[in-house]
Amino acid sequence: MPPRSIWNGTVAFALIQVPIKVYSATESKTVHFHEVHLKDESRIEHRRICPNDDKEVDYDDIVKGFEVKQGEWVELTDDEIAAAVGSRSKLIEVEHFVPQDDIDPDFFERAYHLGPNDDDGAYALLRAALEKTGRAAIGRWVFHDRERTVAIRAKDKALAMHTLRFAQDLVDPADFDLPPVSKKPTPQEIKMASALVDGLHRSFKPADYEDSYRDAVLDVVKAKAEGRNIEQPEPEPESDDTDLLGALEASLSA
Repeated sequence: MPPRSIWNGTVAFALIQVPIKVYSATESKTVHFHEVHLKDESRIEHRRICPNDDKEVDYDDIVKGFEVKQGEWVELTDDEIAAAVGSRSKLIEVEHFVPQDDIDPDFFERAYHLGPNDDDGAYALLRAALEKTGRAAIGRWVFHDRERTVAIRAKDKALAMHTLRFAQDLVDPADFDLPPVSKKPTPQEIKMASALVDGLHRSFKPADYEDSYRDAVLDVVKAKAEGRNIEQPEPEPESDDTDLLGALEASLSA
């Protein structure tokens, strides 16, 4: 079954309207574990309990509330929350076009594919303009009750969209209490390290990198299900990191 779109709307720049469909570009392959009662192997349930009467609350009896002051709540319905967004609920309005390379990777959050919706002429026009200029379109997208800044760029023969972190969400390296670097590498060490980097150089191919940890965990699960003992790995021998030059020479020889 082909992926289903998670949002339909319009990308607007100037007087141009580009109807689009948004598809998630990622799918988590993380191994998920469940909480199980050791005594009878039944799966643990997490219930919604009201702390006042210590009883489970039905989902239909739960509303969204905002605490305006201690113990005082304002209830909001989904329609009232949507009213705050207004016409932007189905619109990604482009505010600027910026050089694509100007966006620091630290700001990228989640990735999406954009597909055409009805009018593929406007879609093709936006993709071609972004590809020719090397720019990304910056706009705002309201999704799941939250406004996100997004960057739209040309990718292959389609459009890709990335949600961006806000500047205030990034921690300034100056805020960390990092110890100062006291040792400076010698010219010989820099030369040898550069040679090592050159020796390990290759073109980046994402398919070459797989989640080996996930595979190892699944192997352990399989072994345990078959009744085999799980052997603990031998601890890695401690290396003498003080002999940096020796480590470089050994690495280059290898």
